[in-house]
Amino acid sequence: MKNKENVSVLFICMGNICRSPTAEAVFRHYVENAGLSNHILIDSAGTHDYHIGDPPDSRAQRTAQQRGYDMGKLRGRQVEAGDFRRFDYVLAMDKANLAILQRITPPDSETRARLFLEYARHHAEREVPDPYYGGADGFERVLDMVEDAAQGLLAEIRQQYFAA
Repeated sequence: MKNKENVSVLFICMGNICRSPTAEAVFRHYVENAGLSNHILIDSAGTHDYHIGDPPDSRAQRTAQQRGYDMGKLRGRQVEAGDFRRFDYVLAMDKANLAILQRITPPDSETRARLFLEYARHHAEREVPDPYYGGADGFERVLDMVEDAAQGLLAEIRQQYFAA
């Protein structure tokens, strides 16, 4: 177990209006239910500047709300190199965004970007597909994958940092 009082997690997709805010909302919900809100900082960002300041996509919000996750206060922002100093986990939704993150990682950073679905226990896929140009079923699929990986991530963080 690492001896650390606080852990920080950043979820990354392209525009920060579908996948990464969904992951932020789901993970925040799990962290709150685990009683670890005061110990785990959670945020999301996009690799592109398309939606800075915008709320999450209405379809993503509706799908999340149907399962009890609130995304209403989230707003899009763009990832920056300094995030690698602020966050312990920088988790990309797909390989294309992972490649961008790897290019902007400061050479002296201890944090390395990884794929979020590496923590999934019930999905063999390693990339969360972008539902933006599809229908409602794409947002449901994303939420299924995110819930799975968020549970696995929380289990790892609890074991690594908060195990008694």
